[in-house]
Amino acid sequence: MDKNLIYGHHPVVEAIQSGKAVEKVFFQQGVRGELEKEIRQLTKAHDIPMQVVPKEKLNRMVRGQHQGVIAYLSLVSYQSIEDVLPFIYESGETPLLVLLDSITDVRNFGAICRSAYCAGAHAVIVPQSGSALANEDAMKASAGALAHVRLCRVRSLFSTVEWLQASGVQVVATALTDRAIDIDKADLSGPTAILMGAEGEGVHPKLLKMSDAVVKIPQVAGFDSYNVSVATGIALYETLRQRKNG
Repeated sequence: MDKNLIYGHHPVVEAIQSGKAVEKVFFQQGVRGELEKEIRQLTKAHDIPMQVVPKEKLNRMVRGQHQGVIAYLSLVSYQSIEDVLPFIYESGETPLLVLLDSITDVRNFGAICRSAYCAGAHAVIVPQSGSALANEDAMKASAGALAHVRLCRVRSLFSTVEWLQASGVQVVATALTDRAIDIDKADLSGPTAILMGAEGEGVHPKLLKMSDAVVKIPQVAGFDSYNVSVATGIALYETLRQRKNG
């Protein structure tokens, strides 16, 4: 059994109430009553994703009496972007953020965090749902960087994009669309959030429309596109290059 899992009504409730970094809560499908009400209220109040799953999945996750609820403890603590961004500005630095839309592969997530940390990105922002877990596999893929980079978890990427733009941060999405310009033609010297989407689906169409700019990374071969973690590293390097030479 994964050592980062805790299960049972009282242990899970106590973990959340005591302020432990809970990555996600799995709740048994079909369970109703006070237990469901309490867990839903707690997860909502503490901005913790909750996923309703069949009892069979819970049985596979742990061997003991889970009582219909299992929590996955995070290896890292999440911060609030509303607290992080003002701190960056007050420090006299130019914000560099990474927004991840539906990056569910833990190896890609870990590799992205490694690149973000090496490039000096101030934070990596992920949505509550549809994001890879900050687990041991992600930590290994990040070569330990996951423990050092700021991670911010938000309820809605749409609202976060609007808030960032209102706070003076341009959102630059990466995508292979007609609107996209070569990344070296975009001005990344100012406050910037680089928006990356999942391989295959890419950035959500609404987020693309909301973005201040859409960029693409030039490639010679007509073979699909770069791996998302590689593309993130290239985008971060281009940002550093512009800021160094600017």
